Amino acid sequence: MNIKTSEELFARARKVIPGGVNSPVRAFRSVGGTPVYMQSGNGARLIDADGNQYVDYCNSWGPLITGHRHAAILAAIQEQLGRALTFGTPCEQEVLLAEYVIDLLQKRIPKSQIERIRFTSSGTEAVMSAIRLARGFTGRNKIIKFNGCYHGHSDSLLVKAGSGLATLGIPDSAGVPAGFTAETIVLPLDDDNAVAEAFRQHGSDIAGILIEPVPANNGLLLQRPEFLSHLRKLCTDHGALLIFDEVISGFRVAPGGAAEHYSISPDMVTYGKIIGGGMPVGAFAGRADIFAKLAPDGPVYQAGTLSGNPVAMAAGLAQLKLLDATAFNHLEKLGARLETSFNKLSLKWQASRIGSIFWFHSGQPPRRADQIDSGASAIYAKFHKTCLENGIYLAPSAYEVGFLSTPMTETDVDQLVGIAGEFFRNA
Repeated sequence: MNIKTSEELFARARKVIPGGVNSPVRAFRSVGGTPVYMQSGNGARLIDADGNQYVDYCNSWGPLITGHRHAAILAAIQEQLGRALTFGTPCEQEVLLAEYVIDLLQKRIPKSQIERIRFTSSGTEAVMSAIRLARGFTGRNKIIKFNGCYHGHSDSLLVKAGSGLATLGIPDSAGVPAGFTAETIVLPLDDDNAVAEAFRQHGSDIAGILIEPVPANNGLLLQRPEFLSHLRKLCTDHGALLIFDEVISGFRVAPGGAAEHYSISPDMVTYGKIIGGGMPVGAFAGRADIFAKLAPDGPVYQAGTLSGNPVAMAAGLAQLKLLDATAFNHLEKLGARLETSFNKLSLKWQASRIGSIFWFHSGQPPRRADQIDSGASAIYAKFHKTCLENGIYLAPSAYEVGFLSTPMTETDVDQLVGIAGEFFRNA
């Protein structure tokens, strides 16, 4: 496969951009080789700078659920471009998207407590703001998070799990002072007793539990519904807030996200990816009484110069309107076909899936980070190269998931299953 132009671009990038990339995983360090520089996308396909074409299972890490350059989204963007790129003032587009999202969530999530929403420019920013609001609302300091869940790169959430059931986090990145993570309690996933013990020790100072209800940034670690319900009950009993990080799962595993899928209503929820229609957008939403504490109504400060950007709001609203029953039925059909067809091969490697999110892994489906086969990364690196050579683009990391999009066909899925089956049969 000719990637001469990509190689030249990467060499230039390394002279002016740290590591040659603006987000570390893009550097292909875990799969080897040169990052592929993309030039255009259409529907389910990407074309790189050398003219190679790929079926795109990365989909910009999730937001392109309707594929590249959907006509309705482009039309909404172009209409807004005819008026302005940005205002830095309130605009109608942010009201329209907020109304649409709140109405959708209240209809889809049983006993929904989602009454207010504020837009940000990224998922990291949304989660950081939700944590601050939880602390401001409860007057408490500690946050529980789980090993294997990623919530963006804000300082207080870049933490590893230590020993014991309720260990205070230590920084997982240079440049993060230990004091910044001292109020973060890191627990293992899928462990009811560990969470209960944390509340026994620190219950009066726990502001909330933060969790990806569909952990999808360290493999796809699908949780027992009973575990998530246990978290809901503990928060209710102790006056803490349950925060669902649905930056990835929101509007993808179901119209109302994982909250709808599991029939669990969080106190707050964070969104990103799909809510922006391909533009950089995040959001955090929740109960009206909680959001009454947020500036300018309350003392918890949060702001963003480009939050509610009219172009991004228009793109997000256009995409959400495309996600009707027909779209979700098509995605579910494709996902079931991929999962069933591959797992019928009875190989050591399997496919786990929820909605239109999937992941290839070695052995039985893990629920915790420490259950992932550490030796799988080297095999996945070879698989990733094989996929590239056969016109399939997957995320360049064994720990990242794959995403389906509505323009994909059964033929596309069958091609991936065929290539994966042949590779892993001999791996």
